Amino acid sequence: MFKSTTQVCLLVLTSLLLVLQSVSSARFLVIYHSKIRSRFSMVEPYMKALVSRGHQVVVVGHYPQKQPIPNYTDIILEEVAGGLNPGAGLSVEIALKTFNPVMNVITVADFGVHTCNAVLLHPEFIKFIKSNQKFDAVIYDLLHTDCFLPLSTKYGAVSIGVSPTVLMPWVNDPMGNPDNPSYIPNLFTPYSDQMNFIARTVNSVTMVLFKVIYYFKSYRPSQEIARQHFGQDVPELDVLARNMSLVLVNSHFSLNSPRPLVPGVVEVGGMHIPPPQQLPKHIQEYLDSAEHGVIYFSLGSVIQAKTLPADKRDAFLQAFAELPQKVLWKWEGESLPGQPKNVHIEKWCPQADILSKNNPFLHLFHLPLTPECGSIPLTWWPDGHPGGTVWGVPIVGIPFFGDQKTNLANLMAKGIAVKLDYEEITKQKVLDSLRTILEQPSYMENARHTAQIYRDRPLSALDTAIFWTEYVLRHKGAPHLRSAAVDLTWYQYFLLDVIAFIAAIILLFLLAVRKLLTLIFGSKKTTHKKKKKEN
Repeated sequence: MFKSTTQVCLLVLTSLLLVLQSVSSARFLVIYHSKIRSRFSMVEPYMKALVSRGHQVVVVGHYPQKQPIPNYTDIILEEVAGGLNPGAGLSVEIALKTFNPVMNVITVADFGVHTCNAVLLHPEFIKFIKSNQKFDAVIYDLLHTDCFLPLSTKYGAVSIGVSPTVLMPWVNDPMGNPDNPSYIPNLFTPYSDQMNFIARTVNSVTMVLFKVIYYFKSYRPSQEIARQHFGQDVPELDVLARNMSLVLVNSHFSLNSPRPLVPGVVEVGGMHIPPPQQLPKHIQEYLDSAEHGVIYFSLGSVIQAKTLPADKRDAFLQAFAELPQKVLWKWEGESLPGQPKNVHIEKWCPQADILSKNNPFLHLFHLPLTPECGSIPLTWWPDGHPGGTVWGVPIVGIPFFGDQKTNLANLMAKGIAVKLDYEEITKQKVLDSLRTILEQPSYMENARHTAQIYRDRPLSALDTAIFWTEYVLRHKGAPHLRSAAVDLTWYQYFLLDVIAFIAAIILLFLLAVRKLLTLIFGSKKTTHKKKKKEN
């Protein structure tokens, strides 16, 4: 009783402190050009929390509120995705053929450039820009492009970035954030922070390569687009990026590899997580009837399970049929051919609510790319819900593309996941992977321990995001958070000029010593020869 009362008092005190620290009502412009629903789900609670704090929010995006919210305005974009549209769902075949690591970076960059131009040309956006409204802060999605950064200059507003994944290779530099490839895995490589020589070499080369690709495929085209729409005198995008006040990152050290962060980069992984809700009656009854537990199988909201080839689909079904557990499978089709009695399908599942129950035992999941998603594979879920590790559930991971491989590597290093390569999917491989987790208690124990670490924070992720957002507003952009590293050239940052200077001094010193020794010993040798000649 005392403990419960103390917790309530602390919660009330924390809320009061946040209220007392609130800034006066500010106006926020949120640019969320991606059409991937789960990416928006990450920031939606954040924007609603800003409104609840008395701020006004204008959102440029694709997902308007179903019910009007006071001080929350939607500027709805339509038909701007074009080309590849992950929001509409991808087939397994496209996911496998399109998204190798290099192609993934190119796709991310191309998608950003396309949506940048499409949004800036959209009639609703043009109409909005001409309305000459005033804003105190502009919030951006940092994954694809920097082309919207000039909006901060236009409005004289604070820039705030939101990263749906751990920081992309090209986001660290503008913030002066360390990204040493010897122990910080590149987002698109299959490594954890424990890398051997080969892995460190590949990680280093790809980090540089991906930054170069992004520069030519996204930065330069985005710069031209920005000049076309905002004027030829618009500052360079890299200058605007270096002036960003705050970056909120969808990560947490308990799940992602621990890494150094400058003060302006704040981890808020899980700020989207809602309290568990009551399950639909038929799903609850199905879970309750599972005497031996439940295996939950989802390929997320990007890749559609119904596009699995027949041999892969049947491998799962045949494996499931041999297990005593019941299986809940997120399957988009009307029916599932060869469906065993212990498999139940749903077109959509409230994953957070399912995994918050004690009955589900195993989560079979492919770690999707997007923030539904892969930045925190055990926190993010399709449709923006939290997942496995929040509730202490281990994973069998089937990585397809993007950051999925490095996410899975981190989870495997923590002993809470098993990898199942798509190319190796057979009935026996599926059974072996499932039984590894089902029969070894350490996976469940490690998942529960990681969940405890994840939840052990001084403030909730959402309260942390709100605090730092209002902090940079209170301090007029908080330039004191800005790292001096952003003003250094690459050779200054890596001390190459200092190393070269010291090396030159050492070389000159050695040459001087050699010259001196040559003079000394050469003089003695000449004297010796003269004496010998005289004798």
